[in-house]
Amino acid sequence: MELIVYLIMLAVGGLVVGALGRLALPGPDPMGIGQTIMVGLGGSFVAGLIVWAIFGRGYGGLLLSVAFAAGIVYLIRRSRGGSLTDPGQPPIARR
Repeated sequence: MELIVYLIMLAVGGLVVGALGRLALPGPDPMGIGQTIMVGLGGSFVAGLIVWAIFGRGYGGLLLSVAFAAGIVYLIRRSRGGSLTDPGQPPIARR
């Protein structure tokens, strides 16, 4: 039961961080909830690694996690052919 609660809280935290990361960049982002959760988890993971590498302990915190999540969203936009304000074409529309 504790594992299920942990996974649910992890998904909710990833959703919050990913949503804030998406809101940090102007323009629409054609992503689903699952992708938003993965972006949030990725941003939190990278922020935690950076803080651990610099300070040797601790966690990334919300602000740094959101900043890295916004960076991941920007990289997704660039891979779709977009820019900072233009999200580009979704992968299905390019075919």
